[in-house]
Amino acid sequence: MSNTFDAEALATEYAAKSPQEILKLAFAHFDDLWLSFSGADDIVVLDMAWKINPQLRVFTLDTGRLHPETYRFLEEVRKHYDIQLEVLSPDQQALEAYVKAKGLFDFYESGHGECCGIRKIAPLRRKLATVDAWITGQRRDQSPGTRSNVPVVEVDGAFSTADRQLIKFNPLANYTSEDVWNYIRMLEIPYNPLHERGFVSIGCEPCTRPVLPNQHEREGRWWWEEATQKECGLHAGNLIARG
Repeated sequence: MSNTFDAEALATEYAAKSPQEILKLAFAHFDDLWLSFSGADDIVVLDMAWKINPQLRVFTLDTGRLHPETYRFLEEVRKHYDIQLEVLSPDQQALEAYVKAKGLFDFYESGHGECCGIRKIAPLRRKLATVDAWITGQRRDQSPGTRSNVPVVEVDGAFSTADRQLIKFNPLANYTSEDVWNYIRMLEIPYNPLHERGFVSIGCEPCTRPVLPNQHEREGRWWWEEATQKECGLHAGNLIARG
C-alpha cells in the first residue's frame, strides 16, 4: 500500500470521476486488492475492473441460502471472465449451533442481524483481515436510508482495526439503477435471471422478494423490518456514519 494514500482527500478529488478512474486509482495504490461480488448488479463493477486488470482477485459470500439462479449465475460469471472466484462460507460449527437453537427462520421474528452475522459478516471479517483494500458495488441510490452518503473511497469504519486500516472503494457510488442497466444492456454482459422476475436487490432466498412498480429496490429486502436499518452488516459503516 502506498504510504501517501489519503482516503479523505482522494474521496473529494475523485468524487465526480468515472468508475474506471476510481478503479485505476485502486489498482495503482494497492497490490492486495479484492473485489466483492454478490451476484447482483456488482457485475458492472466487475466488468469494469476486469477490463482494467484481468488478473483482479474476486471473492463472493455463499451463505447457504442463495437462490438456485444465483449459484448458476456465479458459475456463469466465473466462466465468462475466466477468473478464479473465491467462495467464502460460514463457520460450520457456529451455523449449526445457531440453527439448532433458533431454527431456520428465526430472522422473521428476531431480525436478520444474528443470521447475517454468522452467514455473512464473520466470513467477510475473516477475509478482510487479510487484505489491504476492497472494491464494492455500492450505489447511493440503492438505499436512501443508509447509503445516500457513500463516498467513492473511504477508510472502512466497520472492518478497520486500531492497528490496521482497511480502504474501501465504491466506484459506482454515483451510478443509478438506470446507469447500471444501460451498461449491462449495451455491453451484453451476464446478469442474474432473477432480475427478469422483478427481483432488483438480490440476497438470500428467504429475505428477498420481487418489488412492485414504483417501489424502491430495497423494499424487496428484509421487508418486515424498519427501512433505515436495512443493512446486513457488509456495509455497517453506513449505519455507523448515520448514528
